[in-house]
Amino acid sequence: MGQIELKGVTKSFGDVQVIPPLDLHIGEGEFVVFVGPSGCGKSTLLRLIAGLEDVSGGHIEIDGKDATDLPPAKRSLAMVFQSYALYPHMSVRKNIAFPLKMAKADQATIDAKIENAARILNLSDYLHRRPGQLSGGQRQRVAIGRAIVREPAAFLFDEPLSNLDAALRVNMRLEISELHQKLKTTMVYVTHDQVEAMTMADKIVVLHAGVIEQVGSPLELYRSPRNKFVAGFIGSPKMNFVEGAEAAKHNAHTIGIRPEHINVSATEGAWKGTVGVSEHLGSDTFLHVDTEFGLINVRGGGEIDLHAGDDVWLSPDLSQLHKFDAAGLAI
Repeated sequence: MGQIELKGVTKSFGDVQVIPPLDLHIGEGEFVVFVGPSGCGKSTLLRLIAGLEDVSGGHIEIDGKDATDLPPAKRSLAMVFQSYALYPHMSVRKNIAFPLKMAKADQATIDAKIENAARILNLSDYLHRRPGQLSGGQRQRVAIGRAIVREPAAFLFDEPLSNLDAALRVNMRLEISELHQKLKTTMVYVTHDQVEAMTMADKIVVLHAGVIEQVGSPLELYRSPRNKFVAGFIGSPKMNFVEGAEAAKHNAHTIGIRPEHINVSATEGAWKGTVGVSEHLGSDTFLHVDTEFGLINVRGGGEIDLHAGDDVWLSPDLSQLHKFDAAGLAI
C-alpha cells in the first residue's frame, strides 16, 4: 500500500504552465522529499497528488488504480499542513477523533485508535487539553495524530515544520523520521530546507521551475549531482563554483568544490586569498575567503585559528572536484 505513480502530469493556471509534463514513481513505504526554492512547484505537486488541485494533463495512480479524478477523501491519503489546521475549541482527543467521527466509526474503534496514536506521538497526557494550551511542536503532533488514525496509504506533509523555532524543528525532524520507521507507511514531504531533505529522505526529488532536476538518495545527490543547480542546492554550506582559466585547466566550463573538500593553510596551497569573515561554531569553522576567483567558502575544523584579514592558501581536493559544461550539466 502507498505506491504513487505520476504519468505525464501537468498543471497550468490559465495560460501559465507551472508544471510541465512530469513522471515520478514513489515506492511503497518510501520517505520521499520534494525540495527546491520558493515557487519551484513542490507544494503544487503535493496538492495534485492529494487531489486539492486538478491536474491539467496526465494521470495519477495510487496503488495501481487511477486516482486522477477522485476527490481527496477517496484517495486514502492524509495531509498534514504547515498551519496545523486544528479546531481551537476542541480538545486534543476530539481533534484527533474528528476524521473518525466524520467516517462514522464506532466509539470503541475511535477510542482505540486515539490511544494508539497518542502513545506513538507521546500525547497521552495531553488528550484533555485544547490546542491553545500546547506548544507548537505538540500542536504539530496532534495534526499528525489526526492523520495517523485514518490509517492512510500515504502521508503528505506540506512544510510542516516551518512555523517552529530552530530547536523544535530539529526535534520534530527526528520524531517524524522515527514515526516513519514505526509505521512503515509511504510519506511524501515538502520543504525548502535542504538540511531537512538530506536528513529525512530515502529519496529526494529536486524541483526547479516545475521541472524535476534529479531524483536520488541524499548521498547520490551530494556525490553525483546531475547539474549545477542540484550541485548548488544540495549541501550546506553551498558548493563553490569557479569559471574561467582555472576551470579550463580541468577541461570544464565550470568547476565545483564543496567547502568541506578544501584544505586551508597559512603558508602554502593552490589558491591564495584573504579571510573576509570567520565563523567559529565549536566543532566547525566556516571561512569566507576572498580570492581571485571570487568568494570561496571553506568548512574546516573547530580549532582553526584564522580571522578576518588573515592571508590563507586554499587547496581543493582534486578527487572531489565536480566539472560542468557550458550548459551547466555534469561532465
